[in-house]
Amino acid sequence: MRIGVDAGGTFTDFVVLHDDGRLESFKLRSNPAAPASVILAGIERATAGRRAEVVHGSTVATNALLERKGARTAFVTTAGFSDLIFIARQNRPELYNLTPALRQPLVPAELCFGVKERTYAGGRIATKPTTADLDQLKRKLRAAGVESVAICFLHSYQNPSNEKAAAAVLAEGLYRSVSHELVPEYREYERASTTLINAYVGPLMDAYLAGLESHDISLMQSNGGHITAGEARRQAVRTILSGPAGGVVGATAVARAGGFTRILGFDMGGTSTDVSLVDTRPRLTTEAVVDGFPIRVPMLDIHTVGAGGGSLARVDEGGLLRVGPESAGADPGPACYGKGDRATVTDAHVVLGRIATNQFLGGDMPIDIARAAAAVDRIARQISTTRVAAAEGIVRVANANMERAIRVVSVERGHDPRDFALVAFGGCGGLHACEIAAELGIRSVIVPQMAGALSALGMLLADRVRDYSASALHATDIEALFARLERRARADMPGLRLERSADIRYTGQSYELNVPYSAKAFHAEHRKVYGYSDPGRPIEVVTVRVKATIRVRKPRIRKETSTSLATQTNRKVRIGGKWVQTPVYHRAALSSRPTNGPALLLDYGSTTLIPASWRFHLDEAGNLICKT
Repeated sequence: MRIGVDAGGTFTDFVVLHDDGRLESFKLRSNPAAPASVILAGIERATAGRRAEVVHGSTVATNALLERKGARTAFVTTAGFSDLIFIARQNRPELYNLTPALRQPLVPAELCFGVKERTYAGGRIATKPTTADLDQLKRKLRAAGVESVAICFLHSYQNPSNEKAAAAVLAEGLYRSVSHELVPEYREYERASTTLINAYVGPLMDAYLAGLESHDISLMQSNGGHITAGEARRQAVRTILSGPAGGVVGATAVARAGGFTRILGFDMGGTSTDVSLVDTRPRLTTEAVVDGFPIRVPMLDIHTVGAGGGSLARVDEGGLLRVGPESAGADPGPACYGKGDRATVTDAHVVLGRIATNQFLGGDMPIDIARAAAAVDRIARQISTTRVAAAEGIVRVANANMERAIRVVSVERGHDPRDFALVAFGGCGGLHACEIAAELGIRSVIVPQMAGALSALGMLLADRVRDYSASALHATDIEALFARLERRARADMPGLRLERSADIRYTGQSYELNVPYSAKAFHAEHRKVYGYSDPGRPIEVVTVRVKATIRVRKPRIRKETSTSLATQTNRKVRIGGKWVQTPVYHRAALSSRPTNGPALLLDYGSTTLIPASWRFHLDEAGNLICKT
């Protein structure tokens, strides 16, 4: 038995692959105060005490970073460079904002320390740290009461000797994060930032996994593969986008099973929406930024916005309606869940007739329609409009936020969204997908089976993956660097498959592109990204990378049922500014025969809204295909 678990901000999703190949899915309410308890409860429900392999997408590291609730961490670097993490790159994301909000640092200045040591850019050791200096610093760390230490020395990617010596002394009894073990690459600030984030969130992930150690658990990485719990304890930064990464893997697989290879992933959950672009294969990046901090480990190219079913509606100081990024989360949740009293996107859908009292989680979780209406009424009074107009406004604002996110990963990357199908999943994705697709000119929408738990399914589809890298700026033998990384990979993961890539740039450029290792691939990618290439110009390899993969047993993606179309009932639903008597179908009762909208399609974990101008049917892979 294998179990995929996606711990979201509102619900925790479980997908169970039984020995006979059968898939089962269920949801439990998340508990931000004790997330491990929900995981354990779900595993017990699925296994009834039997042994199972679990692949888990965790938000522990993500939430610790975003909420600034990580460990008390010290940053140790080369003397004279302790301000590195504050100076950063001096980029200005808000160019015309004269009073930008200062970013809250992970570590205060008094916990940043310098060590008298120096390694030159070519790797030669100029100054070694003395035992006396390290012992003195160790006493300072103890006096400061730190739980974790991040060590990042200048040019340690070329020669880690000084870092190793410092780590042996300073990290005794502390959680340690050392840059040459995590990011042995060029660019000092990005390496320091990644090492520091790992130290900041690592102790929390370590403690969290200790509570789950009685089970065979692997953690989903941000790169679309999973690693063992032991690896995740040491390198927690690799799990920052683990949940969304599972969604990209799942969306790619279900779309491919239906014959689609160019897709835009649209994962709308309770707290946020994650969007991604797949052109035959998911895009990887080593230049991700999370909450303003660069993270230089391979990650799927995912853009996240604070717009989900639980996103709170509010009226700002200027009298304008805003939605998100603040969320009602799992506690209290949307007003319609029975505890909260502030309007959310989900409450707006209840007012518009798209969510009924008994349709959520197969009727196991009743919806409080009156409470949702009262919450939306509070917004309506503030903007002097009707309840229905306020609800429509909340949905429109949320749609606009998500449309902008899709443009970031498509138009701003040189892709026309009209050339792609939109794969909608997450609990709320199907309610917004067709309206957003129409605004973007997208003509095909795919809503997979288990759309409400596709990220958990993606974790069962993911292989075990480890990434290895080495700086190549001063290397004279690139082939020898690749061979060294491949030897490490084979020693760590017997039975693997290896993939080579490299970060390459034209000589004189400041930034590079990651491509399969060849000059031809670099020139082609440069033309795609920047609109030109110059094959006659010299290039340089900045970093070499090896991806090691071990394949795992995967569930087969197929249509679960195939029966004739059956109407459950009719319901008044607000669509396109009008109340429309709308057929409501159980998704499991659909067939491959195309049917005209409007329609509302119900599933255990999600609902799909089909406008009047769209047609829909189920394909052989069980995907709901909507076309206009």
